[in-house]
Amino acid sequence: MPIVAQSTETTDWVSRFADEVIEESERRAPGKPVVVASGLSPSGPIHLGNLREVMTPHLVADEIRRRGYTVRHLISWDDYDRYRKVPAGIAGIDASWAEHIGKPLTSVPAPAGSAYPNWAEHFKAAMTEALADLGVEYDGISQTEQYTSGAYREQILFAMKHRGDIDAILEQYRTKKAPAKKQQGQKPVDEAELEAAEGSGAAAEDDGSSTSGYYPYKPYCGQCGTDLTTVTSYDDETTELTYTCTACAFSETVRLSEFNRGKLVWKVDWPMRWAHEGVVFEPSGVDHSSPGSSFQVGGQIVGLFGGKQPIGPMYAFVGISGMAKMSSSKGGVPTASDALRIMEPQLLRWLYARRRPNQSFKIAFDQEIQRLYDEWDKLAGKVADGSVLPADAAAYSRAVGTAAGELPRTPRPMSYRTLASVADITAGAEDQTLRILSELDPENPLASLDEVRPRLDKAETWINTQVPAEERTVVRDEPDVELITSLDEQGRESLRLLLDGLERNWSLDGLTHLVYGVPKVQAGFSADATAKELPAEIKVAQRTFFARLYHLLVGRDTGPRLPTLLLAVGQDRVRKLLSA
Repeated sequence: MPIVAQSTETTDWVSRFADEVIEESERRAPGKPVVVASGLSPSGPIHLGNLREVMTPHLVADEIRRRGYTVRHLISWDDYDRYRKVPAGIAGIDASWAEHIGKPLTSVPAPAGSAYPNWAEHFKAAMTEALADLGVEYDGISQTEQYTSGAYREQILFAMKHRGDIDAILEQYRTKKAPAKKQQGQKPVDEAELEAAEGSGAAAEDDGSSTSGYYPYKPYCGQCGTDLTTVTSYDDETTELTYTCTACAFSETVRLSEFNRGKLVWKVDWPMRWAHEGVVFEPSGVDHSSPGSSFQVGGQIVGLFGGKQPIGPMYAFVGISGMAKMSSSKGGVPTASDALRIMEPQLLRWLYARRRPNQSFKIAFDQEIQRLYDEWDKLAGKVADGSVLPADAAAYSRAVGTAAGELPRTPRPMSYRTLASVADITAGAEDQTLRILSELDPENPLASLDEVRPRLDKAETWINTQVPAEERTVVRDEPDVELITSLDEQGRESLRLLLDGLERNWSLDGLTHLVYGVPKVQAGFSADATAKELPAEIKVAQRTFFARLYHLLVGRDTGPRLPTLLLAVGQDRVRKLLSA
């Protein structure tokens, strides 16, 4: 076993958890691989809130790998969970799908047009691809395969034999008083938050109690295939179990020692797996940390199976700029695949790495993505010049790569804001895009657009899918003669000064200096004068000048940054549109 390299990044949450997990793993299973776990339910689109269920243990596991340890990151695909309800927002899904409610997710047909054999595989596929892009190394476990192969038979028989002990634990929470009535001004329960926990298997399952006694096992019906069944009797010696289906009235008696068509109820299933797999670290959503929650109850039940509760930090929810908290059961919520269409994996990893699990954050699909990219590029600059703080350096390192190496990156990462503006103006025309981007820095022009990919492709996708049509940039075909001729002498002079300086300032930096300098020169100052040397009214004059240029070029008050817009339009067309 390698020696633990003590982290110098004392403020880095990942390193602190890694220290704790290594120490606990050595205490429980010295010399064996460290086991961390996640659970994902493919009951619908696996959204960006569910991704935190994976990224939190992934980052900790990766830090442990960097220190030379062997780690297993288990992702349990809860594909043997019941199909709870017909989700809205998924193409081709209507009320007729209610006939599948209660069946295992792997027994429900895939949505129309899918290339996958069932519902679960359809929704697993996009997440599997996204995790590969994100560099997440894991061992996937299908709960359908585990249960139907008999892998948990010993644990199931044990749970049924000790159902009284399990029931006694659950009873402690069943008898708790109901929550007090909501007081005025108190925040109401957010149902979406509860449903967002599905990634950990927290579907709305009963705990196994019934009028005929407590049984921690739910058979799937041998006739209609649903779990709308009630166990009516069980014999510990023969393992004979009798159940009746409330949906189709089917009834049968089976030997549980030979029967593989059912599963333990969730509050027993989860701690059983902790013990079976030797899990040392598994995070859970905020709802799992409340009194009587799955995690709290599981901490007592796991001891019956001879295991221990894992270190389980609570993680907060992930939001989307301009959208409510996410619920995968409702459909239509952004997934990791959606995010990776508009941002590079490094940025998405960074968003999860830089915030402690109990801190909520938002992922931007709106204009905020440009600010996030500016912040990311600024961080990269600080890393390069050595001015970065230790915790920020750690988050950056975890974002750009894993213990296996760096993730593929854009060779020449130009500003996302600039790339988006160019993609907007050129409508994806590659020859024009290459011309404009080459003119940003004439002394070091691009040889190929491949130098700015995949970031360019992400920015172009963002423009095409997330920016409303009314906010897109459309350059005028003809000059606005009426506006130009209505300008006073000062207004016309501002256009002349701009046009006179175009050729000698035709670069991003040059045009930036020019457009900000014109109002300064008109006011009698040097174009190089700093803000401290200028009166406040110069800023007003600059805003007026900028708004006039936007109107003359694109017919709006605002648009892409003017230097980028001028480069995109081209000198000849700029002269045509600004002259009368």
